[in-house]
Amino acid sequence: MADLLWDDVSCFFDPDSMGSLPDMRAPGCSVQDWQAVLDLVEEGSWKCQYSEGGTVLPVPRAETVLSRPVDAECPNLRVWPTPDVLAIFRFLDDEVIDFYVDPRELQGQERLDVFCGFLREIGRRLGKPVLMDPEGDYGHPVLGFDVEADRVVLMADPLIM
Repeated sequence: MADLLWDDVSCFFDPDSMGSLPDMRAPGCSVQDWQAVLDLVEEGSWKCQYSEGGTVLPVPRAETVLSRPVDAECPNLRVWPTPDVLAIFRFLDDEVIDFYVDPRELQGQERLDVFCGFLREIGRRLGKPVLMDPEGDYGHPVLGFDVEADRVVLMADPLIM
């Protein structure tokens, strides 16, 4: 059974109402949690690509990428749970694992299921919630992986959006 039904949450994936790139985050993290996500990505069947600036590099250890100089190029880890769904992780803070997704890639029940599965795998590995905030509305999640429920749940009323 699906975590969420497309008809119930489609408004949260409308680029016109949600902004272009909803913010995904797992708060209350550490360098070890970042490493757990990097390990999950490398162990899984997901395609990934790590880069700094325009240079593609092997995926480093979390402590290496998070201890880079302040003026260094901002690294990105691109992860494709499926060939047509991309999540881009940013290494901005060791206390919050953050990434974004393009809502245009998450249209329909099949892709929503892929997205929920992705959040579930990350949340289970971390044992922490993984939340989706509208772009620019940090701290007001509309949906996310709930550790206790062990699934992705609604956290805001779609009728208010």
